[in-house]
Amino acid sequence: MHSIFYYSHELARFDFGPDHPFKPERAQKALELCRRYGVLDQKHMIVKSPPSLEHEKLLLAHSQDYLEALRRVGQGEIFEEMLKYGIGTEDNPPLRGIYEWSRKCAGATWEGMVELLDKDTDITFNPLGGFHHALPSRASGFCYINDIVIAIKEAVNHNVKITYLDIDAHHGDGVQRAFYHEDRVQFISIHEFGKHIYPYSGSAEESGEGDGEGFTINIPLPPKTDDEVYLEAVHRIVLPLIKGFRPDILVAELGADSLVSDPLTGLMLTNNSYTQVVRELKGLCGKILATGGGGYDIYRTARCWTLAWAILNDVEPKDQFAGLVGGMMFGPEMEVSSLYDRPYTITGPEKDKIRQEVDKTIKFLIKRHHL
Repeated sequence: MHSIFYYSHELARFDFGPDHPFKPERAQKALELCRRYGVLDQKHMIVKSPPSLEHEKLLLAHSQDYLEALRRVGQGEIFEEMLKYGIGTEDNPPLRGIYEWSRKCAGATWEGMVELLDKDTDITFNPLGGFHHALPSRASGFCYINDIVIAIKEAVNHNVKITYLDIDAHHGDGVQRAFYHEDRVQFISIHEFGKHIYPYSGSAEESGEGDGEGFTINIPLPPKTDDEVYLEAVHRIVLPLIKGFRPDILVAELGADSLVSDPLTGLMLTNNSYTQVVRELKGLCGKILATGGGGYDIYRTARCWTLAWAILNDVEPKDQFAGLVGGMMFGPEMEVSSLYDRPYTITGPEKDKIRQEVDKTIKFLIKRHHL
């Protein structure tokens, strides 16, 4: 077994601004926790710095004119035309250095895929990746370069079958769009759905077109969905579909914004369900490319990614400083004295309504996909 954790202190320190919810420092917190809990010191693991992705590979997901606009913005230029590319909005500000930063974040995801394709590598993880909203000629939802689309297209060009599972609270619209007509890529997104949550897409009726009919699967969930209901959807829809498709490589966007404390979303999960999903994935495919994604409670996100990395590598986290004077936990760790959350459930009529809505979606998908 061989595993790669991609990390760069320089990339983790990149600043989107004090009022912007996206904080790359989550990756640094995750790395620190992984080291503290002894899940990054195994012989089969290496920490590797992300490479800068060459221009030719960026064209797998983006248009030449968009990339040129992004390059100019990254050099500090401000120009009216950038707005038509989605740059200059509250979500996607014009940041000096954003082009090179995005190229390196994408480079880690792309190289992680190449390692899985060509080497004896089993697990690659890029917590600085997962930009699933970026479109061919438009930045969107904090995402400038769609690293996931680039990596999956590289794999498809090598004639392998890919399952893409997105557990981010937001629908993976940029990835869905790229493979909506493709039968070699199984796209599955389980996300919060509704008129108030970005990107306002991902209904159960969206299922692919042409050769890709039936290979796109969306599982929309109402706000306040908890672990119990979430896992029911995973066990009845997600796992049977992946088992039936039998991918060569599984790509997992492990956004952690579906958790109860996230300030931007309305799902009510704990990392108990999050980690159970990761465990199930580990048993479904021998080669997994994992990325970060959403997650705006940075400490809770770091805990999720630490646990995900440990599970993917069959390593049990152990606090290296337990019992030592001055050994302190940070963030939500202090609340629970563990990497794992306390259980949390919704009850009463509200839970009944959520369950009925999700059960209706599950039955629709079971019928559509002949499960």
